[in-house]
Amino acid sequence: MTTDLSHLIKAYDVRGTVPDQLNPQVARAVGAAFARAVVLPEAPAGSSDAPARSRVVVGHDMRDSGPALVDAFAAGLTDAGVDVVRIGLCSTDGLYHASGALGVPGAMFTASHNPAVYNGIKLCRAGARPVGQDSGLAEVRRLAEGYLDEGLPDPADDPGSVTDRDTLADYAAFLRSLVDLSGIRPLKVVVDAGNGMGGYTVPAVLGTGAGLPALPLDVVPLYFELDGTFPNHEANPLDPENLRDLQAAVVEHGADLGLAFDGDADRCFVVDEHGDPVSPSAITALVGLREVAKELEAGRTPTVIHNLITSRAVPDFLGAAGARTVRTRVGHSFIKAEMADNDAVFGGEHSAHYYFRDFFFADTGMLAAMHVLAALGSQPHPLSALGEMYEPYVASGEINSTVADVPAARARVVEAYVTQQGGGPVEVDELDGLTVSHWDSHPQWWFNLRASNTEPLLRLNVEAADEDIMEKVRDDVLSLVRTHDDEERA
Repeated sequence: MTTDLSHLIKAYDVRGTVPDQLNPQVARAVGAAFARAVVLPEAPAGSSDAPARSRVVVGHDMRDSGPALVDAFAAGLTDAGVDVVRIGLCSTDGLYHASGALGVPGAMFTASHNPAVYNGIKLCRAGARPVGQDSGLAEVRRLAEGYLDEGLPDPADDPGSVTDRDTLADYAAFLRSLVDLSGIRPLKVVVDAGNGMGGYTVPAVLGTGAGLPALPLDVVPLYFELDGTFPNHEANPLDPENLRDLQAAVVEHGADLGLAFDGDADRCFVVDEHGDPVSPSAITALVGLREVAKELEAGRTPTVIHNLITSRAVPDFLGAAGARTVRTRVGHSFIKAEMADNDAVFGGEHSAHYYFRDFFFADTGMLAAMHVLAALGSQPHPLSALGEMYEPYVASGEINSTVADVPAARARVVEAYVTQQGGGPVEVDELDGLTVSHWDSHPQWWFNLRASNTEPLLRLNVEAADEDIMEKVRDDVLSLVRTHDDEERA
């Protein structure tokens, strides 16, 4: 039987259930494939007398399955003649930092917010550059399938070595060098780590756990105990249910704000002093303006990347500030590619992924949180006032519909909003799904309808200048998408 890893190795990363989909045997094959598809072709130049050794930095989150998978993956690399730098527990952005600082490819074992039975691997090239379907991951999958069917290649004559290294303090110091929080007004902040890696990194970066000086922050910890079974709630702040404890704690403690990290702490959600969520689009505008100002002060024309379902407020504010904005597809590999191609100073997504040129063009929830703390603490107003300023429009949030026939549902929407308009006042594009915009005339609205790559789902996002219009467009599109056989999925 021919091995098929399409259920495990997807467009952006490796992710599946343990041990049936991902186990040490599979991890070793993926490590061997990563070595030959990505690492060795980019081997650093040496000399005839002393050829350079290829290295890979490998870390893992708090899941119990992580260490064994790391060891097997490392064996696949060392058999190929690649040295492994094992950094142990880390956040995903901690792994990106290590890859960038050391200038070597990396592998992060994590399944982000997925339940405990899952694990996965996020792969990157040297300098934290992404490895996606079109940049090496398809070849990794092809080779790994072959190794599982036919056996691993013979070990190299000069196998690689494994060394252990602690990079947490370097990661914390690097972030502190990018945002100075020492002079802000005192702030009380509740942090919900969701039993994920934020419980490991927050004390180091925002506290004194890595030996750095104390900051004017009173951090109230929530679920900092590392536990890959997520005993308190799923570590996915995108789901409003997972913010409930944070919202209550912010109000209870009279805090200035709350921060929620996902399982591998590469995403960060923010709530204000009332416990109300501040949208990722508002955070993108707030942080983007800080990065834009820094570029303008240096005499450079800044570019900011945002995905196509980010609020129109983002290009409005950043464009008015003097930035060039670039709209891209949804997904971290697309954002990272656009970041590098445009030398962009910053990028933001609706999913609370935030990307920084100063952080190897990679995403980091911690650095975004530090920018929010700096913006709040450098002026007297509460976060609710700042959030309101950057959220002038009304959004539906992402609404998923399970449909019996995705192409037919999409066709009904195209017929109603495009064909019957006959080239009227709407603008249409298919950069990622179907986007229909009526933004240049009143009433102002737009929507995006995207199909899932893996499920019979259509995802709808609507934004309008006022709530009545948003609700009308939302309900009209949903009525076209759904039939009596279809169902809503939160």
